[in-house]
Amino acid sequence: MALKGRQLIIFSILICFVLSSAEAQIVKVLEAESKTPVAGLALYNTDKTRSVFTDAKGKASLALFKPNELIFIDSFLYQPIQFSKASISKSEAHTVIYLQLKVASLDKIVVSASKFKQNERDIPQTIVSTNAKAIALAHPQTSAEALEQTGHVYVQKSQMGGGSPMIRGFSTNRLLITVDGVRMNNATFRGGNLHNVIAIDPLAVQRTEVTLGAGAVVYGSDAIGGVMSFYTKKPELSVSDSLQFRGQVLTRYASANNENTGHFDVNLGFKNWAFLSSVSYTDFDDLRMGSHGPEAYLRPHRVIQENGTDVMVENPNPQVQSPTAYNQLNVMQKVRYQPHTKWAIDLGLHYSTTSDFSRYDRLLRYREDQLRSAEWNYGPQQWFMGNLQWSQSLSDSNWYDKFKATLAYQNFKESRSDRDFGSSLRYVSEDQVNVGSFNFDLEKRLGTEASLFYGLAYVYNSIGSYAGTQNTTDISSLRAVTRYPNGALWQSVAAYTSLKYKASPKVVFQTGLRYNRVWSRANFAANNEFLNLPFEGATLHTGAFTGTAGLAWSPSAMLQWKLNFSTAFRAPNIDDIGKVFDSEPGAVVVPNPNLKPEYAYSGELGLKLDFNSRVILDLTTYYTFLDQALIRRDYELNGASEIIYNGSLSRVQAMQNASKAWIYGFEAGLEVNFTEQLKLRSQYNVVGGTENQNGVEVPVRHVAPNFGRTHLTWTSDNWLLETFLVYNETLRFEQLAPSEIEKSYMYALDADGNPYAPSWSTLNLRTQYQYDKQLSFTVALENITDQRYRPYSSGITAAGRNLILALNYGF
Repeated sequence: MALKGRQLIIFSILICFVLSSAEAQIVKVLEAESKTPVAGLALYNTDKTRSVFTDAKGKASLALFKPNELIFIDSFLYQPIQFSKASISKSEAHTVIYLQLKVASLDKIVVSASKFKQNERDIPQTIVSTNAKAIALAHPQTSAEALEQTGHVYVQKSQMGGGSPMIRGFSTNRLLITVDGVRMNNATFRGGNLHNVIAIDPLAVQRTEVTLGAGAVVYGSDAIGGVMSFYTKKPELSVSDSLQFRGQVLTRYASANNENTGHFDVNLGFKNWAFLSSVSYTDFDDLRMGSHGPEAYLRPHRVIQENGTDVMVENPNPQVQSPTAYNQLNVMQKVRYQPHTKWAIDLGLHYSTTSDFSRYDRLLRYREDQLRSAEWNYGPQQWFMGNLQWSQSLSDSNWYDKFKATLAYQNFKESRSDRDFGSSLRYVSEDQVNVGSFNFDLEKRLGTEASLFYGLAYVYNSIGSYAGTQNTTDISSLRAVTRYPNGALWQSVAAYTSLKYKASPKVVFQTGLRYNRVWSRANFAANNEFLNLPFEGATLHTGAFTGTAGLAWSPSAMLQWKLNFSTAFRAPNIDDIGKVFDSEPGAVVVPNPNLKPEYAYSGELGLKLDFNSRVILDLTTYYTFLDQALIRRDYELNGASEIIYNGSLSRVQAMQNASKAWIYGFEAGLEVNFTEQLKLRSQYNVVGGTENQNGVEVPVRHVAPNFGRTHLTWTSDNWLLETFLVYNETLRFEQLAPSEIEKSYMYALDADGNPYAPSWSTLNLRTQYQYDKQLSFTVALENITDQRYRPYSSGITAAGRNLILALNYGF
């Protein structure tokens, strides 16, 4: 009897084991098109009392679910699906579930609005994006040119090694740049044209998001006109137990500046570890302009040295802008460690350096009939960033569901040297900024209708600055006034929170609040040897509250309204407080210790009409009031309005809270999908604005002319063919800012002899052929009619007719 009892127990255990094994059915969720696993996806029952998540291989156990209850998968990325455990065969071949991507769903994911993934339709602000696929078609030479592809960003260039974005009438230190969530703006970002964005390798970028308008609640100081968020490529883990080895090799040539680019990246993916290495090298020759356009843009003369003497000679080809050649190297190394589906650690190392290159716009200036400068060069522009991020995507904590903790270090190095024609004295400056930062960002779902985002941020900047005057005759050198006060410090600490509330499937409300505290310190004792400032140093302690509130209302699938109000601020940085430099011929900027933050108050209204995805019309209007604007104005130093600087009598200026500005505009986007193969996309931007100058309203410097672009694209199985127009309206003399009028050497002249920026347009064609899954060819012909044009405020004329050839091989 005891034996029978034991047999019965063993038999029962075996039955339970078999049954539990049957219940513990495993499904594998894959994306239908790419056949790649979908990780971190929720599977849940009708009342959401039971749920599981797919792991890194897309697998999930259905043991929690009853045989006949419905199981749902519903993500804004994929078409929703439902099934029961009983409906799935036990055979392994039928445990795979394929998910179909929603139409254009990849374009609807945004991260920059809260640092966590959201549906773009839920965001009350306008956010535009571009991805690696679009970059591979456009083949921009720099990340500044990649931003232009969005159709919303205007780019100014002082030289070929440059690219200063303008967004909605703002530029430079009133825009914010982030790389993988790390703030790139440092305490020396200036109000003049700023070109740091070209340090980012466009061939290493996976996705770029541009927030149009203020982003101060999430990003703090500087995010007045917009936020440019670059997300570089990530290491990919293996979906099996074996090594995953992937990579690509790219080579490119462009005729307008004889560009030669080489790039490769390699991904090594293991089960829990992944490594990604990326290297790009580009060599540019002097840039050739077009044949048809204003003669004022030609380069008739240049300066050379003969037997140690400066000589102005005729340029053999006035269409070749010499000297503009330079080269650039970008290196990226990333490591990902993910022992569990719920959390991962990512390390990113970025390095960029250039050769010396000329500041070309300064070489265009004449003094009577003689070129003013014999040389004006930037030294190697170097940028390094190391960032370590710990992220958790799933948590049972009462405080958060997801979080990201990011620790970063950046180092910026740049130098300048200039020498007047016929002079033996060369002025040299070298500057370095060390930046440390920490960000802690969290997301918590509050039921099914609301999500809370909150976090902390800290940034620390220290500045080193050196300057000297070199005598090219006897190789001697003397100390000179430095561009920045050596040893200056700038730091910021902040806390923020924002709430997204989905009142109904048609109405989403978002609001947020941030408090920032900023400290800075600068010592002018060393520079007082040259300037005799009436003060020894400057300190700043200031704080700012910023907020935002917006609404996205979708009464139907065809119609969506967006309304958003926000405030933003920019705290004075070391460039504002303590810089000494020649802003323009005959003027010198000196420190001002009595500065306060500037504030912006913005409103935006958007309307989107979607006619069954055949025709999509996107309209937006906006208005921004900038108060206490930090602007360069005439100043007195010890009662003098002029001083001797670098051997020249110069008018004294300083940054001051001396203005107000009113910026407004209208944006119109159109998409027409004639067929699956033939599509049209067009974007047009109207920008206007004035600022107060001594009681008179004058044009704002960074308000670009009306501009736009239109693309017509045809695709087949292996071919893509695209023709597109890029166009820019006239900016008349009376529409130029006073500071631009003073730089008349950069502009064409109207019938009255006044500087102005003429309208221009270019016709372009490109095609891409996908030979197989690995090999693709791209051929483009830009500026087909060889127009000679210069984008507004630029010191260099744009490329003439330009043939681009590119070959890409993936493995």
